[in-house]
Amino acid sequence: MSSFITAYGTLDGVEFRTLFSNGKTDGCLVGRKNSLTTPYGELIPQYEAEDMGRRPVKPLYFYKSGAIKSVALQAQTLLETPVGPVPAELVTFHESGSIKRVFPLDGRLSGFWTSKNEYDLAESITIRAPLGELTAKFIGLQFYESGVLKSVTLWPGEFLDLRTPTGEFRVRTGIAFHEDGTVRSIEPAGVVRVDTPLGLMTAYDNEPQGIHGDLNSLQFNPDGSIRALKTTADEILVIDQSGREHRFSPGLKDNPCGAERKVVVPLKVRFSAGRILFDDHQQSFNLQQCRVKVLPFDRKAADPSYSCAS
Repeated sequence: MSSFITAYGTLDGVEFRTLFSNGKTDGCLVGRKNSLTTPYGELIPQYEAEDMGRRPVKPLYFYKSGAIKSVALQAQTLLETPVGPVPAELVTFHESGSIKRVFPLDGRLSGFWTSKNEYDLAESITIRAPLGELTAKFIGLQFYESGVLKSVTLWPGEFLDLRTPTGEFRVRTGIAFHEDGTVRSIEPAGVVRVDTPLGLMTAYDNEPQGIHGDLNSLQFNPDGSIRALKTTADEILVIDQSGREHRFSPGLKDNPCGAERKVVVPLKVRFSAGRILFDDHQQSFNLQQCRVKVLPFDRKAADPSYSCAS
């Protein structure tokens, strides 16, 4: 065992460490209790044998500069964050030392320990967000280096009612913010109508991807205008200067439980500098040089269903 000096105190009982090419420590295990004094509270890195519910990771990781990157904690600890007190089992930092992410739980999912076990352990937390106080079971919170809240991720089954730039919506999965505090993106819990450069469109992602709330399907510019969305109910007809028609529609794919039933794949639409962009098709059009119509999409398909018994 050896000792290792960090910006927040000395680590004793270091049992294993991986070195960067510059000789700095990448990560290490500690075999005894240590306490690191940070601006957010006293952190005790995990030092005892993991239980069935904890992930098998090195408790500490570092940047090449030697600054702490992440700490898995021995026990859930209440941290003083920019949005108020938040319990944490795992905390990560920017290289400058400011807090980056906080995870109230840091579970290992397996056949013996499921997401439901984690959800049942989770407690509702109230935070001070740019939109006001938010109370929910959060998987994690993310911060800009300045300390401004960047995004929140909700547990599946958790919802928040929010006032957004285009109205009040029920939100699932997560919310992201621009650094000035305005809403950057949300994941609508149901079909919503929003005002876009094309007029009213229906926004909804029937199968949102990802495991955090930093990337959501309905995106806003800092001024509140729509930057991008996904739709399963609309298709877009673009007529260019030559009179040629370009039709963009949601797609269809086989249901995981059987090819006889199709699932809608949302159409992704983005707006930027007076243009409409269809990134999946690698095409874009100048809105001043073409005519665009929003039409209802005849879906003849269902939302995804992963219960093959239904």
